[in-house]
Parts: sequence; C-alpha cells; structure tokens
Amino acid sequence: MSQQRHGSTPGAADGVPAFPDLPEATIARLPEYLRALHHLAETGAETVSSEGLAAAAGVNSAKLRKDLSHLGSYGTRGVGYDVALLVDQIEYILGLDKNRAVCLVGVGNLGHALAGYAGFASRGFRVVALFDADPKKVGEQINGLTVQHTDDLERVAAEEAIAIGVIATPPGTAQAVADALVAAGVTSILNFAPGVLSVPSNVDVRKVDLAIELQILSFHEHRKASLTALPGGRAARPASGDQEVVGS
Repeated sequence: MSQQRHGSTPGAADGVPAFPDLPEATIARLPEYLRALHHLAETGAETVSSEGLAAAAGVNSAKLRKDLSHLGSYGTRGVGYDVALLVDQIEYILGLDKNRAVCLVGVGNLGHALAGYAGFASRGFRVVALFDADPKKVGEQINGLTVQHTDDLERVAAEEAIAIGVIATPPGTAQAVADALVAAGVTSILNFAPGVLSVPSNVDVRKVDLAIELQILSFHEHRKASLTALPGGRAARPASGDQEVVGS
C-alpha cells in the first residue's frame, strides 16, 4: 500500500512532502474523513474503499481520492485504504497527535455546555482552564476544572502551554478577550461570539455563529417553499386557485 506512516519526525522517502501544502477545502474535509474512519475502526473495519469512506463522510469518491492524494495516500486497488494507517496520517496532518491544551473564556450557558463536553478529549484536545470576568462565576467547578478570573489568563496560558483559546462571551467583550489571548501568546482562536475579531496576521481565528447557520438554513427553506409555489411545482395548488406570493 502506497501510504506513508507519519511519526513525530516524518520524512519524505516516497517523494511526498512531510507536511504538504493543502488546499483550504481539503483541510476542511479532513475532520469529516477522520470522524468516519474512527467510526469504521470502532466497528472493527481494517480497510475501507474510497467509495465507502466517501459515503460515510458525505462527499463524492473522486473528491476524497484527490484530497487523500495530497497526503500521499492512494490506497491499494481492490483493497482500499488501511483504516488505522489513514487515521494516523490524518491525525498527524491535523496536529492531533500533540494533545493540544485549550482554554475556554466565558462560562455562560454556551460556555458551560462546551466546558462539560466530553468529546474534546477523544479528538486530541485537553480543556485545561476556564475563565470568566464575573466574580460570581469564579471558583465554580465545571467538569473537574475551577473557573478562574480572566485577569489570570496570561499567567495560566504560560503555565499550561495553552495552544487554542475558545471565546464564548457576549459580543461586547469578545475583542477584549481576543486581545488578552493574543497577549498571552495564544495564536489560534475559536470564536463563538457574533462579530468580527481584529487580530494580528499570525493569529488564526475560526468563527462559529449559530445564528448565521440558522439564517442559511432559513434561506434553503424559503427557496424550497418558493419552488413549490411556482406553477408546476411539487406542492399542490390551493383549491381556490390562489397562489401565495413568496418573497414580496
């Protein structure tokens, strides 16, 4: 099988770069492949075809093969991909072999739920610190961690070697929290607060806005309703013959 196992010091013996320059779209799909591979491993599967893995990840097989070719993984004709080997390879590329330390800032309703989520540990992340500016929340115990004041962020970030900061604060304080994380040396931020953060060019920010996702789904619902309201659409016309005007 022409797959290369990457360890802590991977090489390029097969002419494949130790750390390939991947397209952003490929990077975004790798976690889906990894999720599907973990499920396959849990069911006892040792190999998987490109068609089977693509179906499990929700992509077409040609796109999957192209994505994995960037990693130097081509599988074996008639056999497919070695599941354990591909898990190792994708985890290496995503940096999940590092067991990265994560802090969470803001322990309101959303932050509290995130702090109690057990799935982070199984995917290569350790939530090591919780912070909040509200004195009433400081000292609270959540999932074995004690909430600390945001004033202690810089000290704790250095002590725990925090790699990723998660912001789950109200939008009005998100920028100040981002500034504090950057000052503490954190260069990767996952932001759940609405709005755009201003950060230095060496800091990567991923934004998760649940309201925006709902608005996108609302668009698709609107589009489907509009299509069914058109003459010849999927939905039956009202008995009176009147049609609802959509988008007015």
